[in-house]
Amino acid sequence: MTLALRPATPLDAGATGDILYRFQQDTAWMPKLYSSAQTIMFCGMMIDRGWVTVAVREGTVLGFLARKEQEVCSLYLASGACGQGAGKRLLDAAKAAAPRLVLNTFAANTRAQRFYLREGFAEVARGDGSGNEEGLPDIAYEWRALREAAA
Repeated sequence: MTLALRPATPLDAGATGDILYRFQQDTAWMPKLYSSAQTIMFCGMMIDRGWVTVAVREGTVLGFLARKEQEVCSLYLASGACGQGAGKRLLDAAKAAAPRLVLNTFAANTRAQRFYLREGFAEVARGDGSGNEEGLPDIAYEWRALREAAA
C-alpha cells in the first residue's frame, strides 16, 4: 500500500474535482458555489496548465496539490485520507521544487492552519473575505527554505 506522487493527467480531473466538490459539500461553513461539473472543469484547467500533483495509493487518488510557481493554489485530500501522510508528501514535494511557497486558507479551516504551522509555514497576513469569491475571512501563509531564510 505504497503512496505514490505523480503529475496529474487529464484523466485525473474527475477524481480531483470530486475531492474538491466533496470538501465544498461536506464542510458546513463553506459556501456551496460550484456544481460537481464546475469543480471537475476547474481541476481539469489546473491539470492542463501542469500545476497538479496527485497522491495515489492502489490506483486511487487520495489528494492533490496545485502549484503555480511559488503559490500553492490548492491542497485537498479525499474524505478519510487525512492523517495518512498524503498531504505532507504533496507539500514536501512542493517545498523541494521551490525555495519559497505562499498560500491562503480560510480562517474557519483550523485543521489546515494546524497542518501548515506544523509544516513550517508562518502567518503573514489576514483578510476579511473581500479578496476571495467565497467571502470568507482568510489567512495568508509563507514558507521559506532554510537556505533562503538564512540569506
